[in-house]
Amino acid sequence: MTTPTPTRTPTEIDRLAEEHLDATVALSPLEATYLGVPGRDAEIDDLSIEGLRARRDQVASTLERLEGVEPADDTDRVTRAALRERLGLELELHDLVLEGRTPVEFNVLTAAPLAVRDVFDLMGKDTEAHWSTVVARLHAVPASLEQFVSALRWCAGQGQVPPLRQVRAVAGQCRDQAGDEASSFDALTGEASGQPEAIRADLVEAITVAKAAFGELAAYLEDELAPRAPESDACGTELYRLHSRSFLGAEIDLEETYRWGQEELARITAMMEETAEQIRPGASVKEAVALLDEDPGYALEGTEALREWMQVTADRAVAELTDTQFDVPEPVRAIECMIAPSQTGGIYYTGPSEDFSRPGRMWWSVPKGVTRFSTWRELTTVYHEGVPGHHLQIGQTVYRSELLNRWRRLASWTSGHGEGWALYAEWLMADLGYMDDPGNRMGLLDGQSLRAARVVLDIGVHCGFEAPEEVGGGEWTYDKAWEFLNNHVNMDEGFVRFELDRYLGWPGQAPSYKIGERLWLELRDECRRREGDDFDLKAFHRRALDIGGVGLDTLRAAVLGEL
Repeated sequence: MTTPTPTRTPTEIDRLAEEHLDATVALSPLEATYLGVPGRDAEIDDLSIEGLRARRDQVASTLERLEGVEPADDTDRVTRAALRERLGLELELHDLVLEGRTPVEFNVLTAAPLAVRDVFDLMGKDTEAHWSTVVARLHAVPASLEQFVSALRWCAGQGQVPPLRQVRAVAGQCRDQAGDEASSFDALTGEASGQPEAIRADLVEAITVAKAAFGELAAYLEDELAPRAPESDACGTELYRLHSRSFLGAEIDLEETYRWGQEELARITAMMEETAEQIRPGASVKEAVALLDEDPGYALEGTEALREWMQVTADRAVAELTDTQFDVPEPVRAIECMIAPSQTGGIYYTGPSEDFSRPGRMWWSVPKGVTRFSTWRELTTVYHEGVPGHHLQIGQTVYRSELLNRWRRLASWTSGHGEGWALYAEWLMADLGYMDDPGNRMGLLDGQSLRAARVVLDIGVHCGFEAPEEVGGGEWTYDKAWEFLNNHVNMDEGFVRFELDRYLGWPGQAPSYKIGERLWLELRDECRRREGDDFDLKAFHRRALDIGGVGLDTLRAAVLGEL
């Protein structure tokens, strides 16, 4: 696949940004694979404190060099602002660990061992050479996990241990990966079924090695780290402000946002009640949800049926929105829907490689034993992960090589920008008539209810704000958080329990979706106000998405011409 012929001469800031990206992937083979940058797929990062310090020093070096470079044009001004903001926050977070003020990142979604396992989903598996690379990386797993344990021990020596709830949960995940029933490593043997016997034998041996390493990590977490782990989940307001800025690329008023989250949740709840009335007059929301779950018109049986439905739905959205609502470049019109080998229950998107030889992919990690799915719940998710959500946003950015340097295209992702856009995209599809069916609209609102509820829960728990009256007010506790989620989320208990663990262990991330959507809407409204009758929604989308995944304050300044 060819990319557009560059029309902008690279500048000194472009070169600096790309040198930083090259240095980043040299230090992080995992990041290289996730970004689709070839050459390091047989390796795993140095997960020790020394490895963290090397990454910290690289960030500091780039920031120091950046101060001596003047921007050549508007694109440079955005790049400089984005580098300062993204790398400055990364430096602050690294220093918190290296100065003994927080432990290394550790939660049920982003703990380093989980990234080690998940990276195998993205690796090439078409040739014998690909499988030799998979085998080599599997053999690298034990050393990487030993390095991670050394980092946890170092942090514990500074008095910094992750919360007990996260330690126990990640230990359970590692036990699953070490076992014979739930380990997603075993899925690799099925993927290699057509390879020569020698390759398959090497693979089985390497899987055994990797699984044993996860078993040893689980034992360390259970026997050594858990007894030292604190019971409290809350990180405190000062640290929360830093995490919030990291995920949003914007500074917000936490108390005002906490109040807004409750107001937004009430608004969505009222819309859900109106929709329930449409599904069956007199039905409550929970009664309407039960009716939808029982309706065969929304039912899918089996993961292959789910995958096929995802693919057809995603392809239809691309075909119908291209040229009418969005400018979708030709390579971005291809999206691949996948059932992930892991069985965590997550749904996620991985971007294309920079040459588009690996397409953008929507992944569904179906929990073990789940075989029935309801499309009313999931239609909005396909739009969130596909087009006009993440796939359009990320794919278009990767495509813009004639305008953006490789760091801007591949590595300047910001959660509030990306996830906020994806929620914005869900509402946009409703505005365009794609969610008029009451069942599908209930699915949209149910997902939005979850996103609004976690703004309240996440900020409230970690910052110590008073709990809502519906759960008794006063101090937040785990039981109040669980009751609050159950009041506003109509999903299986296992999923909701995992979600709650995620919020408690990853402060600031979950609210970035809904707060990001709020900031996207505010930016759109400001552009409409300034441009009046000249405002064009399609042009606004193109202009904003062309900037790439920068922090939301940088996005706003760039779109409004204020950098």
